[in-house]
Parts: sequence; C-alpha cells; structure tokens
Amino acid sequence: MEKRFQLQFKNQIPGQLLREAIGNWGISKRALTAIKFDGGALYVNGEEQNVRHPLAVDDEVTIIFPLEQVSDGLVPQQGELDIIYEDDALLVINKPAFMSSIPSREHPDGSVANIVCGYFQQQQLASTVHIVTRLDRDTSGLMVIAKHRHIHHLMSEQQKKGLVHREYEAVVEGIVAEDKQSIIAPIGRKDTSIIEREVREDGQYAHTDVMVLERKAKTTHIRLKLHTGRTHQIRVHMSSIGHPLVGDELYGGSHTQLNRQALHCCYVSFMHPLSKQFIQYNCELPKDFIEILN
Repeated sequence: MEKRFQLQFKNQIPGQLLREAIGNWGISKRALTAIKFDGGALYVNGEEQNVRHPLAVDDEVTIIFPLEQVSDGLVPQQGELDIIYEDDALLVINKPAFMSSIPSREHPDGSVANIVCGYFQQQQLASTVHIVTRLDRDTSGLMVIAKHRHIHHLMSEQQKKGLVHREYEAVVEGIVAEDKQSIIAPIGRKDTSIIEREVREDGQYAHTDVMVLERKAKTTHIRLKLHTGRTHQIRVHMSSIGHPLVGDELYGGSHTQLNRQALHCCYVSFMHPLSKQFIQYNCELPKDFIEILN
C-alpha cells in the first residue's frame, strides 16, 4: 500500500479555526484546496473535521495530503543513489558527474529524477520528485530533493529568503590574484544560444563569493559561495574575470586535464522545514577532481 504524506501538529492557540491553524503552519491555500477536493483529509484528535472546526489547546491535528501523480514524461528507473541524508520530508544525495538532474532531449533517461522516482516507488511513497537544488549534468556534489510538494514549497520559501546555502570547489585556469573577492554581475541568456549565458546589463542579479584555496603553476583551486542561483552562475562569473573552469569548453576552458568542468558542490545548509533544526552537510571531492589537484 502506498504511503501518503501526512503532518501532525498540536494546537497551542485556543479558539482558532482549523483553517487558521493550517495557514499558520505554512500550508498554502493551494495545498489546502487540494487536501479538500483531491483526496486529502483533516483530522482532529482522530476524527475527520472540516476547516471551520474550532480548536482547543493541545488538540492533535493530522493533515493527510492527496496522492501525487508522477508526470507522464518521468519514467521510474532503478539505479544507485549516494544518499547523504534522508527522512520523511527530504533527501540529500551526492550526485556523480555526467548525470543530469532531470531528463532532457539529449539525455532522456538515467537522470537523478528518474532514479529517485524509482527509489520512491520501491519505498511505496506516493510522491513525485521535487528537486530543490539542481546541478548541471557535469557538476558533481550535493543535491537537496523534497519528498512532497508541500515540503518543496517550504524549501522554496527558504530559498527566496536566502536561507539555503551552497558552497562549491572548483579548479580554474590561470592564477587568481585576489585571495578573496565578490563577483556581482547580472547574468542573462546569450542572444546567439539557447544554452549559453553571459554577463549582460539586462540580465538577472547574480552574486558569487570567491576564495583562493591553493595556487598551482597554471591553475587555481578555489571555493565559492552562491548568494543567488542563476543558470551556469559560477561558470559564467569565473569566465567573465578571465578564469574559466578547467574542462569547461562552453565558457573558454580546456579539456586537456578534465573532460568536464571542474566544479563540485561540497557544502549545503538549510533549516529543516518541519523540525526547524539547522541541517548542514559536507561532501568529499570526487576522484577525477582530486587527480587534477595532484
């Protein structure tokens, strides 16, 4: 039998209506409408109630969410997942390079979304895949995935407030002179490409902090912190200051040392959307990355 996502809370405000309590707990009006009309349910102390039910202090509220449908274009597949953290709400994985986050025309299967969808089916979890932090196909490292639409909504709200933090390590061409710098330059799509981005005045605000870890003879090992999440942000920003990522041919790097961009998401932190506990994880560098450092 499929597991349906549910939340339980104890009410602490006397006399408030059930719908008011639900709103205070971060459940959107859209989600509440789905609960009411798409097969969900609301229980108070084990008895089903409607949204106008008045609550007493310490009433136990259970919210049963509707079943989620996997989109027709997402085929569940079996595969290995390097799971760093998992609970009923979230999944944090270490994605290998050369694995897409979602299916595309060039890579229709074998993506993180395909494999996670198959994993959810094994768990009999009635949910589709909600990626919170996406990575480019050739970028390795930590990804955060929500197990339900409501959790994805709460994580998206955190992202809007700048409360989801990601840090990366990269190897770039040339010697970066400054030990620390901030690159604040707007990014937009290049007129001549549907894939490539560039720094341009009419682009979206983008902010990247850069710190040098080690300078080699012809390359620099750096750590980067994202304050925004624009497409190809690190790759575009580093290329714009004359230091493209090693292996990143799209933005001026060379493939002679590595056949992908030398970029790895090594750190992620956020507030757990349900427990409100601070969550942080680090992730070791992959072998191909270590080899070019050595």
